[in-house]
Amino acid sequence: MPLNAEQMGEFRAFALTLADAAAAAIEPYFRASLSVEDKGGRIYDPVTVADKAAEDAMRTLIQARYPSHGILGEEHGVARGSSPLTWVLDPIDGTRAFITGLPLWGTLIALNDGERPVLGVMNQPFTGERFIGTGDAAWLGDRPLKTRACADLGAASLMCTTPDMFENAKQKAAFERVAGKARMLRYGGDCYAYCMLASGFVDVIVEASLQPYDVQALMPIIEGAGGVMTAWDGGSAQHGGCVVACGDPALHAQVLALLQHADRVAPGWDLQGE
Repeated sequence: MPLNAEQMGEFRAFALTLADAAAAAIEPYFRASLSVEDKGGRIYDPVTVADKAAEDAMRTLIQARYPSHGILGEEHGVARGSSPLTWVLDPIDGTRAFITGLPLWGTLIALNDGERPVLGVMNQPFTGERFIGTGDAAWLGDRPLKTRACADLGAASLMCTTPDMFENAKQKAAFERVAGKARMLRYGGDCYAYCMLASGFVDVIVEASLQPYDVQALMPIIEGAGGVMTAWDGGSAQHGGCVVACGDPALHAQVLALLQHADRVAPGWDLQGE
């Protein structure tokens, strides 16, 4: 469903309203004593009352303003709409950082037009930073963002939230082929690392085990800043799974080649498989 400039302006303004509502729900809980639940799964997956309250606040606003729109949120799943448009929400991306008092978390808000995410917001209310992307341009507040030129992996800064996100030996080996050639590797960051890539401070991010709500808001920000974000096989990243983001398209091509190294990856091998 292609959106015209007037519609994009309206939805961008509304996304910022959602960000404000989520921030108001979250901020009283940051660096405060609160209970934490574990959703279970392969690795520790925490959730707090702040996550749930923020998503509730955003869902209420969407359902009141755009009742025909769908919603996909981390905490409350899918609410299908009659419109092709779907809001994709992660109220606190980086809950592990949140519960340890680190400001490397953010609220992710995307609008998917039925084919791809066309609008993305990452809001970090504690630092007062708001990253916005439309795929054609990206901003930190009102300041345009631009990725930096870095075509050589040997000069690149690589980030990954945690090595625990790689589900099997094949994924780990693919990541290590990239990490072994990078100038520097840093773990941590969650959504904040992607925004630093869009800002020109990080060159490549390689991750796995991601969900649609982890990535859809970040795609228009990175693409709008001049970067590239895809699945490891070069397809769309919007469904999550194994994802690679690069600030320089030439670097992205180099990293994809390593992730799909012919000597290590059999034809037709599924990077997400066992």
